[in-house]
Amino acid sequence: MVELYQKYAGSDFEILGLNVDVALGLDVSGEERASSSPSKKSITWWPSWTRKRGRHSETSTSSRRCFGWNRAGRLGNDSSTIKLLTPLCVSSKETESRKRRAEEIEYQAVDKMVTRKLTRSVRIGSISIGGGEPIAVQSMCATKTQDVEATTAQAEALRKAGAAVVRIAVDSSKDADALKAIRERTEANLSVDLQESYRLAEEVAPFVDKIRYNPGHLYHHEKSRPVRDKVRYLVDVAAENDCALRVGVNCGSVDPAISEKFGDDSVGAMVASAIEHVNLLEEFGFTRYCVSLKDSDPAKVVDANTRFAEERPEIPLHLGVTEAGLPPDGVLKTRIAFEQLLSQGIGDTIRVSLTLPNPRKPEEVEVGHQILNDIDAGRFRSVPDFGNDRLNIISCPSCSRVENEQFVELAEKVRDLTVYAQEHALTIAVMGCRVNGPGETDDADLGLWCGPRLVNLKRRTEVVGAFSYEEILPRLREELDQLIEKRASSRLEV
Repeated sequence: MVELYQKYAGSDFEILGLNVDVALGLDVSGEERASSSPSKKSITWWPSWTRKRGRHSETSTSSRRCFGWNRAGRLGNDSSTIKLLTPLCVSSKETESRKRRAEEIEYQAVDKMVTRKLTRSVRIGSISIGGGEPIAVQSMCATKTQDVEATTAQAEALRKAGAAVVRIAVDSSKDADALKAIRERTEANLSVDLQESYRLAEEVAPFVDKIRYNPGHLYHHEKSRPVRDKVRYLVDVAAENDCALRVGVNCGSVDPAISEKFGDDSVGAMVASAIEHVNLLEEFGFTRYCVSLKDSDPAKVVDANTRFAEERPEIPLHLGVTEAGLPPDGVLKTRIAFEQLLSQGIGDTIRVSLTLPNPRKPEEVEVGHQILNDIDAGRFRSVPDFGNDRLNIISCPSCSRVENEQFVELAEKVRDLTVYAQEHALTIAVMGCRVNGPGETDDADLGLWCGPRLVNLKRRTEVVGAFSYEEILPRLREELDQLIEKRASSRLEV
């Protein structure tokens, strides 16, 4: 193993909005090489490739074959030995809203075999995932589904940005009617997100290529009906309409019966939920499906997907960090998880979930492709430490369920308001709708979920109250100050 350590004190980073003042190159022998354009404020890594040619270049055929590049610019399943630049540790401090200063960064260049795990192939419209197919980037429309013109335009924008699959939320029969019109106007491969409205599957299945359902939400709807029967219904609808399925497990909505069995092991509960539904699907003879296990914590995403892949390595995995939040932090949280998983060969399709205004939704796709490109080139950039020693703000990606478009602006204001508390190990969640908001703010020290006119404020599971969009920020500041003071007093008493 080649080991190379470089430390840069007080360096600025520019990775999707972060300023970078450092350029580092590694040649085939693992020796440092100066950047030819240090004034451009970029980090460039030239990893060592042990296959075909000695030195990697952005356009070299050999380097692009490492993960099996194709013309769509996605990662395939051709393995080779490469040297990956892996971050060992980092400590960082927020200096202003979109800027971080890295106080100390330590990297290690390592020899590592990167081999895509061979999963079964699952067709989704005109593409397939798994089975050695290139890794596909997905995204989701944030427009109101019943606004056919706006949703069609966004679906096309996402497709043209490189989204292999575009997801649309459907919560009512009116949404389902709109979906039929959208299907006629877009060339995108469409996936539908039913959440608790699983009974709408038969209304939307003729117009989509994949149906995503949440095992936890099946528990909440029609509680008198066994989950087994609900899954059988979805299987029958999918098979009849030539649709794939995604078993989409989310940290904040796991079946309570399963969560209770696992106690504090939320990752174990997620994996168990996924395995339960995988077994049901296969008992019913349905294998055209993939699985996702998502959390807002990158470490839990890595843990959950790694555990699942060990137990059921043949099943394609859809990777994502849910509620990753605003750029640039949301991008970096996502990058941390993807780099760790994809470098192990785990993952067949990805979704980047960022809190963005509608016109900027294609940036999710662009970020996804950039991360894949960097991993393929051996550039690993997940430098910030999102551990438990600093403020963590999570926020859901804007989607059609957002009931007030001020949600994205509010999330940005919360980030700016709380800069002074960056050194405190607290979590603040900002959620955009009543579907995910109430449950997925339960684990946050302070949680906000947005309704049409009021923002609901919580201390973990305790409801503080509902406040107008004008009132919420001062009240949040008050609650945050009290929480910081309380923790400081507790430390003094100890």
